[in-house]
Amino acid sequence: MNDKVILVTGGSRGIGRAIALQAGTQGATVVVNYQSNEDAARDVVKQITDAGGAATAMRADIANTDDVNTMFQAIKEQYGRLDVLVNNAGITRDKLVMRLTDEDWDSVINTNLGGAFRCCRAVAPLMLKQKEGVIVNIGSVIGTAGAAGQANYSAAKAGLVGLTKSLARELGSRNIRVNAVCPGFIDTDMTQILKPEQREAAIKQVPLGRLGHPDDIASVVMFLCSPGAAYIHGTVITVDGGLFI
Repeated sequence: MNDKVILVTGGSRGIGRAIALQAGTQGATVVVNYQSNEDAARDVVKQITDAGGAATAMRADIANTDDVNTMFQAIKEQYGRLDVLVNNAGITRDKLVMRLTDEDWDSVINTNLGGAFRCCRAVAPLMLKQKEGVIVNIGSVIGTAGAAGQANYSAAKAGLVGLTKSLARELGSRNIRVNAVCPGFIDTDMTQILKPEQREAAIKQVPLGRLGHPDDIASVVMFLCSPGAAYIHGTVITVDGGLFI
């Protein structure tokens, strides 16, 4: 990752934080995107810079087109390029479908899927000009398996798979690789709110017998960004401890 510039959306916590930190330790210049938690984003930046790396925090609500365009313009002005885009930011509004409001549906689709689309649209001209780049979309096993009470989240993550494969066909000829990583049960804020009995039930479903760690996902993302993955394109990699064998 030496001399590479990487943008991680939702990089202030959870999986995004782990990706940003690993990228920083591998020599990348990291742009840590956040929407509201500036302190957490600046803490990630501090950890990277204290270790001798380079990083900056940039606020943008990826559900807002103007915010996204402003962020990418700032990246272009500051660095002149963007080598890797990791679309990680996401939210949940879990309810049974009969109780889902239009706002519950729209907010999750607009952030989790629409936000990735906006970032891909904004980065495409930069990467096309460079004639190289890597895009990694963070999906979820819920996007393929579904889950009761998560129709909006599941639909958004399933859409990310379609977006990944379509962009892979569009951009591959210009040496821009596009892949997706679909985590299973990962020990993040989203799973830490579960009751102890719910966590235990989740762990029992995983053949490896544990929840995943954000670093488990970050390591796969880092591989996809590396020269070792130069011929991996349009692929969806599941990282779930064997949950859906």
